[in-house]
Amino acid sequence: MSGVNLKKLSEELGLSISSVSKALRDSYEISAETKKRVLEMAEKLNYQPNPFARGLRKRKSITIAVVIPEIANNFFSVAIDGIQLIAQQKGYHVLTYLTHEDAQSEESTVKHLQGGRVDGVLISLCGDSASVGHLLSLNESGVPIVFFDRVPETRECPTVTTDDFESGFKATEHLLHAGCKRIAYLRVRGHLSTSQKRMDGYLAALKKNKLHADPKMIVDCTNENMSNVELLKKLLKLKNRPDGIFASVEKLAISTYYACNEIKLKIPEQLKIISFSNLRTASLLSPSLSTITQPAFEIGKESATLLFQMIEKKNFNNRIEQVVLKSDLIERNSSKRK
Repeated sequence: MSGVNLKKLSEELGLSISSVSKALRDSYEISAETKKRVLEMAEKLNYQPNPFARGLRKRKSITIAVVIPEIANNFFSVAIDGIQLIAQQKGYHVLTYLTHEDAQSEESTVKHLQGGRVDGVLISLCGDSASVGHLLSLNESGVPIVFFDRVPETRECPTVTTDDFESGFKATEHLLHAGCKRIAYLRVRGHLSTSQKRMDGYLAALKKNKLHADPKMIVDCTNENMSNVELLKKLLKLKNRPDGIFASVEKLAISTYYACNEIKLKIPEQLKIISFSNLRTASLLSPSLSTITQPAFEIGKESATLLFQMIEKKNFNNRIEQVVLKSDLIERNSSKRK
C-alpha cells in the first residue's frame, strides 16, 4: 500500500494520531504492547516517515549534514565523495549545505540543524567566521560536530586537516629551488586557519633560505575572479614584480593564469606558479599546474568515520581528536626551471 500517512495508520489501528506518533517516537507514555502493534502495522502498510521508520524508532534522523563554504573548489567535491562512502556504509543520508563564504549564512544553517534535524554535522568554516561559538553550541544541544580542512584555532574540538604548514614550506622551497628570488603568497581575506598555516610555512621557508619577507608580496585577494585578475595584473606589472606565485587556494592560481594571459607574461619562463589544488584538470592546463594536492577523499572518509564514532557514543563526551593527513607536491610545467 502506498501513500500511507499517520492518519491512515491511526484509522487502521483504531488509535489517535497522537498515540501513533508517540509510539513511533518510542515515547514512555505508550505501552510496550501498543508500540509493538503500531510498528507491526507500520511495517505491514509500508509506512515510511522521513527519512526512515527505523530512524524514528531509534529517535534518530538517519541523516548527517555537511556544511561547506563553496562547491567550485574541487577539494570539497572530492571530500564529499569520501563522506558519502562512509555514510552509505552506515545507512545514512547526507545533506549538503553551502554557506557561500558568508558567516551569517553559516550561523543560520547551524541554527536550522539544531533540534534533531540531523544526527551529526561535518563542517568546513567559511572565510568570514571570526567566532565558532554558534558551532560549538551544536555539541551542547546533543549534535556531535567534526571540523575538516578549515577548522577553528581552538583545540577544543575534533578536526581532520592536512599538514598545511609543512606543505606551505615545501611549496615555497620548491619555487626557490626552481630559481625564484621573489615569491608572492596569494591568500583570500578572512579568518581561515588553513591560509594562516600555509603562510607561516611560506615565511619559514624564506627565513631558512635567508630571504627577506616583503609584506607587499603577501597579497590579500577576494572571492571574485575578475577582481583578483585585475589585482594580479597590477602586481605582475610592477617594476620589482614577483617571479614566483604560491597560491593558497586553486581559484587564485586560475586567476593568475588569466592575468598572465592578458598581460602576455609567460609561464614558467617569466613567472612560476604552484598552488594548493585538487583540480582534476591541473595536468591539462597550459602549462600544466604544479600543485600541493590534499588527500581530499581520505579527509572526507576520516571526518565521517570520526563523526559516526561520536554518533554511536564511542568516546563522545569531551572528545578532542586532531587527525592530520599528508599532502603531496606534484611538480608540473608551471614551476619548471628554464
